[in-house]
Amino acid sequence: MMTLPDNLTGALILSVIDFFLSFIFISFIGVVLHFFPLLNRLGTIPERKD
Repeated sequence: MMTLPDNLTGALILSVIDFFLSFIFISFIGVVLHFFPLLNRLGTIPERKD
């Protein structure tokens, strides 16, 4: 198992990993929010015209 060094280099590596993971997580939230209108359209019940 690889461990990060406990110095400035390790902190920078951890910051870069955190930076990219936050982009991935925020993009995933954006994709989920993009599909909400589609799910809303699938759940609508058409009204009858009397």
